[in-house]
Amino acid sequence: MKSGCVSREVRNQGAISQHVGIFKNSQLQKKGIRKSKTSRWRAAALILLNLLMIAHIIQWRIMGKTISPIEPSETMHTLQRGAVNAGFIFFALAILATLIFGRFVCGWGCHILALQDFCGWMLKKIGLTPKPFRSRLLVYVPLIGALYMFVWPTAYRFFVNPDHGPLIPKFTNHLVTTNFGETFPSVSVAIPFLFVCGFMTVYFLGQKGFCTYACPYGGFFGLADKLSPGKIRVTDACNQCGHCTATCTSNVLVHAEVKQYGMVVDPGCMKCMDCVSVCPNDALYFGFGKPTLLVPKSDAIKKSYSVTWPEEIVGVILFLGSFLAVRGVYALVPFLMALGCATITTFLALKTWRLLKAKELSFYRFDLKSSGRIRKAGWGFVAFAVVWIGLTVHSGWVRYHEYLGDRAFQKIQIPDELALAQTTPARWLTAIDRQSILEGKKHLQAAATFGLFANSEALSKLAWFVLNRLGRYEQARASLDEALAQRADLILARQEQGESLWQLGRKEEAISVWSDAVQRNARLVLANNQLAGAERSLGRFEEAIAHEREADQFTPDNPLYHWMIGLRLQNLGMKELAEKHFQHAIQIDPGYQGRPK
Repeated sequence: MKSGCVSREVRNQGAISQHVGIFKNSQLQKKGIRKSKTSRWRAAALILLNLLMIAHIIQWRIMGKTISPIEPSETMHTLQRGAVNAGFIFFALAILATLIFGRFVCGWGCHILALQDFCGWMLKKIGLTPKPFRSRLLVYVPLIGALYMFVWPTAYRFFVNPDHGPLIPKFTNHLVTTNFGETFPSVSVAIPFLFVCGFMTVYFLGQKGFCTYACPYGGFFGLADKLSPGKIRVTDACNQCGHCTATCTSNVLVHAEVKQYGMVVDPGCMKCMDCVSVCPNDALYFGFGKPTLLVPKSDAIKKSYSVTWPEEIVGVILFLGSFLAVRGVYALVPFLMALGCATITTFLALKTWRLLKAKELSFYRFDLKSSGRIRKAGWGFVAFAVVWIGLTVHSGWVRYHEYLGDRAFQKIQIPDELALAQTTPARWLTAIDRQSILEGKKHLQAAATFGLFANSEALSKLAWFVLNRLGRYEQARASLDEALAQRADLILARQEQGESLWQLGRKEEAISVWSDAVQRNARLVLANNQLAGAERSLGRFEEAIAHEREADQFTPDNPLYHWMIGLRLQNLGMKELAEKHFQHAIQIDPGYQGRPK
């Protein structure tokens, strides 16, 4: 027995009878579970973490450059492009630390977990204690997500597309950046993301709902925890009172595991230390010993699950379908948010099914159904589920058309640079190209017409498929105006809008739109060239030269690219500047034969 982990009476008196200890514990149970002392320290650590994140952003805003985002997802850029950044270093160190101390980084250093804890705290303040949703199969989603994010791109490059680049890229230093938010979603996406992955997953799936069923980083941390010698362990002072399990917000059966194994083996344990703090006998402690992999597994611990095996199978299908439906829809929903949405959709669908077939069903303190009759709370639950699932189905329909439209665009055999050029010469279009244009038009038009938001990626393709390419400039302008009214950040849409206005003779308006586009992104080669040609045609040569220099700074030394720019400018009647790019293409490649006659 470890002296630091026995009861105070044992330390002071040397011995105490077992029945007295049991009596004391029964009195403690009547008074309730004592408050965790470590929870305050953990809350302080998580608050400090968020304050440091805010300070990081402020420092970047003031100085213009800063350390690259300390976010595990940045590791993808290191693995795929060799860009060594702060996120990669943090993730690597976190995994190494987990291999030694166990999965404590999640509990003490994750801003999403901090949000979940805050949401759980708010729910408890109004009398709602989040109840964990337990699934046998969906717990593997985080690991599958982690493999998809961090392993699949390298495996794909090695097995499927070896010509796409070396297996191990050339590493470059990207520890400091001037574009801190380049890889982050916009505020309009971040707020719904935090609401879904914070509040909604906690409300429907339990205190650590997102960690358990969606977080891909946790997938790797869970694996590392199984190899770690650092565990919550127990002395013989434990009398199975269950306070530890009742306090655990990670859905771990602490009392059962320490009885069976002498330690907590569940990889979901995030070392919050609440169980240690609330133990009335001080029987739990953090210590080192055998890792989970070296402990024989036992079937003595019987876990109860929220769904039956048939429901598990249906749940997996629902999860996969809803994930594919929302991931990347409108070019807005990021990977992690799609995982969170899919878990909620799965829960709502399964719970609604149970509500329809069960005689009695409750959710929190609300009776959804009793004596075979659906109550008001039940109808409210059904209404919310129908709206949520309906939006998911609609997103799936839009995503389906976006996918087919993009696929049609990719089938076009001419290079992408020329595929985005207006009035591509007919001799460059094969039968497959023409068929792809018709297919792309049909699907992208359907997605744009019935979608709830504008898709920046699909918009430029639709403009080429349907509008500017066919010379319908007024229709193009109206469509792009509508899209820009929804999302002002669609810079490429502004570029297309300027072309439509120019073709309609509204030259000053076109210049204004192009100017706005290059102010938002100075690296837009085509827009700067269009401005140069426009200013030149109006006799404003100084402005034209300035835009031409800006464009030349970012124009790649590629004959096909110069030819594409020349075609676009030629279509707008800017022949002098177009000729310059045609000549550049020929200078780079004297045998280049792309020039139209």
